[in-house]
Amino acid sequence: MPAKHAITAADILPAEVYAAERGAWRKRVGAVKRQRRLDVGPVVTFYFESWQTLWLQVQEMLHIERGGAAQLADELAAYNPLVPNGHELVATFMIEIDDAERRKRVLATLGGIETAAYLEVGGETVRAVAEADQDRTTAEGKASSVQFVHFPFAPAQIAAFRRPGARVVLGLAHPAYSHMAVLPEPVRTVLADDFD
Repeated sequence: MPAKHAITAADILPAEVYAAERGAWRKRVGAVKRQRRLDVGPVVTFYFESWQTLWLQVQEMLHIERGGAAQLADELAAYNPLVPNGHELVATFMIEIDDAERRKRVLATLGGIETAAYLEVGGETVRAVAEADQDRTTAEGKASSVQFVHFPFAPAQIAAFRRPGARVVLGLAHPAYSHMAVLPEPVRTVLADDFD
């Protein structure tokens, strides 16, 4: 079945139906999310988005905030740009530091980290493009702890990514945070399904 590239109002469960089935949906999509995550260095985790992960996010926002149809339009506008479009991978990456003072110090050194993410596959580098909805680095150079990035692929890069056993490296090349990790084969296989 081809990947879906947009969440529509018709995809959203009625509030009472979702509430009754919420635990099961969270468990099911939670399993999907675990297959799509990768730690890069000591404090950054990438969560590769999909139609399913973002569908759950929309359902959860509607469940928690109870804004109805008016809220639905806003949620779809916020999350649909993060659904992979068939020739890209999309990720949320989080800078996760429990200690508030340390987190503040580290984030102050990570301005521009949203443009430092990359994937290497087949001898080529696919550089991240930051989600353009808002600036996630302040004028003072402080990074947000949550970043949203797109990795746009050319057809030959998609073919290389899809090759079973392909070595794919996910990294951050920032002066204050330079780390990389090889995608485990199960993660690469799952993400390969995001391409048309």
